[in-house]
Amino acid sequence: MAKQHVVTTINGNAVEFLCDTRQTLLEVLRDELHMTGAKEGCGTGDCGACTVNIDGRMTCSCLFLGAEAQGKNINTIEGMAMGDKLHVLQRKFLEHAALQCGICTPGMLMAAKTLLDNNPDPTEEQTRYWLAGNLCRCTGYNQIIDAVLDAAKELRGAKA
Repeated sequence: MAKQHVVTTINGNAVEFLCDTRQTLLEVLRDELHMTGAKEGCGTGDCGACTVNIDGRMTCSCLFLGAEAQGKNINTIEGMAMGDKLHVLQRKFLEHAALQCGICTPGMLMAAKTLLDNNPDPTEEQTRYWLAGNLCRCTGYNQIIDAVLDAAKELRGAKA
């Protein structure tokens, strides 16, 4: 099988890899680059567990080919924290007990970060709508919504 050479940026770092032209970005991240934060929940783009940010847009990495990453700017859950310092969303997820088994958490955090990057003051309804593509079987969503809204409030306060 022919391999594709890809040059891209992941979490602010230049990255090069070889991938089979049929490999998804999720497979490349996990199997080739050993970045196991994004999870495979469904493999069909229905659960959001594999959500990453590509050029400013939420993307299910299970539906995006690794070869398509050429020249893209990709952000994954591995790039959310700054060293040992958690991103405010990660901290708020912990404070609000907005995670349990952890399968959905990386995708949920990436979706929430993309929301707050685009809308720093979302309503509860807007937050629920934005996160609707990310499924969680454990928390019942209320803690997740509370954590995102609390993070938004803190981020707005930090900018004031």
